[in-house]
Amino acid sequence: MKIKIFFGIAFWSLLLLAGCNRDDISFESPSQLLRFSTDTVFCDTVYNQMRSETYAVKVYNNENKDVLIPRIALEGGSGSLYRINVDGKVGTSFENVALRKKDSLYVFVEIAPIANAPEAIAEDKVVFNTPAGEQKVTLFSVVQDAEYFIQTEDNPVTINDNTTWTKDKVKVIFGNLNVAEGKTLTMEKGTKVYFRKNSGMNFEKNSALTVNGALGEEVIFRGDRSDTKYDTLPANWNGIKMEEDTQLKMNYARVFGGNVGLQLKESTAEINNSIFHTFQNAGIYGIHSNVTANNLVMNNCGEADLAIAGSGTYNINYSTLANYWNLNSSMSAVGIFASNTWENEEGILESGLVTLNVKNSIIYGDTLDLVSLSNNQAGTAIDAHFDNTLLKLSANSGFTPVGTDIIRNEDPKFQNYFTQKMNLRVKEGSPAIGKGINATGITMTDIVGKSRGSSPTIGAYQF
Repeated sequence: MKIKIFFGIAFWSLLLLAGCNRDDISFESPSQLLRFSTDTVFCDTVYNQMRSETYAVKVYNNENKDVLIPRIALEGGSGSLYRINVDGKVGTSFENVALRKKDSLYVFVEIAPIANAPEAIAEDKVVFNTPAGEQKVTLFSVVQDAEYFIQTEDNPVTINDNTTWTKDKVKVIFGNLNVAEGKTLTMEKGTKVYFRKNSGMNFEKNSALTVNGALGEEVIFRGDRSDTKYDTLPANWNGIKMEEDTQLKMNYARVFGGNVGLQLKESTAEINNSIFHTFQNAGIYGIHSNVTANNLVMNNCGEADLAIAGSGTYNINYSTLANYWNLNSSMSAVGIFASNTWENEEGILESGLVTLNVKNSIIYGDTLDLVSLSNNQAGTAIDAHFDNTLLKLSANSGFTPVGTDIIRNEDPKFQNYFTQKMNLRVKEGSPAIGKGINATGITMTDIVGKSRGSSPTIGAYQF
């Protein structure tokens, strides 16, 4: 019995010694320069008091020996707007960082601007000091001043006076921002409105939103994640809701990346020269509303670019409603969906006359039928007309479009319909060229200010 105990102790002692020997690594000073995955880290635009995403730099040891990097530090020291993480530790300076032979380590980088930092270019460097020489990785970002609207249980965040926003400060909204009954919120050219996840704007009865964007200085509505990959992802924010008797005047806006871009309920809206794209459900959802749109561009919406319910009048002219949604094949992904019924909050079905006039426009995409009309209530109707319009519509669509000079199922030949570099201008040879009509009261410049001349191209862009 004693012999078994003796051999057992001996076995575990030898095993422990062997383990210790394996971890007894001899680190040397580097004799070669280190190698990096990049020499410059471009952090996307960030806003005061908000941290950026985390970016990574990979550091390689090409030598056939284990080394200690004497020092890794931010050149700007403790006053830098950046912070780095080395080997699981956060700070601005690190000494004797171990790196095994033929191995690599990550240096993680983020920027966290202080409150009221002026809008500027933020630049710093991560410095690597070794006997082989000093090496640097440049860090670069744009910092913008921002104004925050943060909803809490004690603070509903309501605009109670007529208010004008300008481009001086980015507006960042946490939760819901409300515009009180009877008040008007005006947004001047270049204004940027960014929303945290599950955030949005609510306009109470009789309030108004006026968007005064300009070509090249559009008013932007989007999620607050500034990494460009989020430009092509939906559901980053909720949307803009406008209640009964609200008024919308929108010119040169870009609205993208949410659940429902704009929900209008018994509202009146005039939308010009604006782009809506990449929404989980709908770009524009009108309920018992009256909407006029000119030079409207839409794309990449899960259910519909434009959804209509209940009743109302919708006049769409010289617009491009493309839909190449590919994130969930079970969604309908149409250009226009219209129903003459709507179920209200009390579960009561409301119905009425839907009047839809589409002129000089393109409605095209991947789905077999880009227009879906649901006439569900006897005694009401959907009165839809499509004049000088290109439609994608299968033989089994369930309805025959009414209108003059309808172009059916011909590829409009868009320049690029992918949202990464979306360009819904048409190419040479497009059937949309020269098929528009001049008419009194219709704008004769396209979304980028180009004259349509005597041979208008249908859609939002003149060829």
